[in-house]
Amino acid sequence: MGRITARRPVMRIRLGEETHRRPDTLAVEEPLEIRVAGTPLAVTMRTPGNDVELAAGFLVSEGVISHGGEFLGAIHCGGPGTGGVENTYNVLDVTLAPGVALPGPDLTRNFYTTSSCGLCGKASIEAVETVSAYDVSADDVTVDAASLAVFPDRLRAEQAVFEATGGLHAAALFDADTGEMLVLREDVGRHNAVDKVVGWAALHQRLPLRRTVLQVSGRASFELVQKAVMAGIPVLAAVSAPSSLAVELAAASGLTLVGFLRGSSMNVYAGFERVLVPAATRGPV
Repeated sequence: MGRITARRPVMRIRLGEETHRRPDTLAVEEPLEIRVAGTPLAVTMRTPGNDVELAAGFLVSEGVISHGGEFLGAIHCGGPGTGGVENTYNVLDVTLAPGVALPGPDLTRNFYTTSSCGLCGKASIEAVETVSAYDVSADDVTVDAASLAVFPDRLRAEQAVFEATGGLHAAALFDADTGEMLVLREDVGRHNAVDKVVGWAALHQRLPLRRTVLQVSGRASFELVQKAVMAGIPVLAAVSAPSSLAVELAAASGLTLVGFLRGSSMNVYAGFERVLVPAATRGPV
């Protein structure tokens, strides 16, 4: 798996048993500096791999681009302090299509985000409420609750790096009509995993992602709801809890938000009308 995983010695302790040392497989975490036209824009801690998708998805999430045609290309360049000689593959310079406005100074993030929060350092909620190019409330998609119930297990079954390390988040995109898994990406940061999925869609000219379900392996934060809305995804499902702000943004945007999706149970926090349940189990809404 190359730079995606690393082997390190650990001391294994089990109470009542003999302690021993053995190698363990860890998920790699390294910084990625994203530049646009040579100007630094952001640094995020990520699992190496699918970096171009990550950058493209990040730019969609931030409202810099709204479709893949505005993303001309990207190239890895020499890492910080290398003088451009040694390529660490931790610096990615993006070229936007002619006529696409470059990110303004207000968007530039001169700080390191952590792998658990892509919004750390933002001055206020207002700074991240970017207006989406797509109206998810107009998407007339519906999805059976029974179909939603199997998505977490299907996501988990395809997490090859998580199987080896136990240390990565995942995001997968499903076709709501057929149930087909369109793409899955893993990363040490949940926001990066979603950006990689959105970036894949942008680079394959599939934005907006109408009639799709975004399934994530962890909780549903405000930022993940924002990323879904920016990509035109109408349904976001998470195996853990949403935050109050995530629910507020989902309701305001017309996005269907499902949380605690585990086994045959789930909570629908917004956009109830899109989730279809058998008549025999339907109660008052």
